[in-house]
Amino acid sequence: MLSSIKEYQPEPKIPQSIWTIVGLPSRGTRLHDLVHEGLPFEIIERIASVLQIQRGDISKAICVSPTTMARRAKAGRFNTIESDRFVALIAGFENALTLFEDDVAAATEWMATPVRGLGSKRPLDMMRTRVETEAVIDLIGRLDRTVLV
Repeated sequence: MLSSIKEYQPEPKIPQSIWTIVGLPSRGTRLHDLVHEGLPFEIIERIASVLQIQRGDISKAICVSPTTMARRAKAGRFNTIESDRFVALIAGFENALTLFEDDVAAATEWMATPVRGLGSKRPLDMMRTRVETEAVIDLIGRLDRTVLV
């Protein structure tokens, strides 16, 4: 007798990376070229939406004042240094998302909360320089491997 009930076959899930969602390559010469050209102004809206953070917090994280932000909106593009800071911000969040098993809300909350392992600074405030970004990513790596400071 044939059964009319089909066996459930889950669809294979291909997790999208934060890079794909915001529309950037995660590495390579194309990313280098985009940073040198300056990322398009719309990137801030995509990042704010994906990471569930305010545009003002992103501006502070990449060291862009409100007046500079207005100039960038008019020009339609960020400069190379600001674009590099966006890449650092995304890399930091990518690592936080890994730590929190792709829970955007938990990763965002952690990034916005003072962390003892970072001298009680918010990880989001430490995206301004490569040295600080590396400290955040290093701490996430230690937490992920449960090696506490």
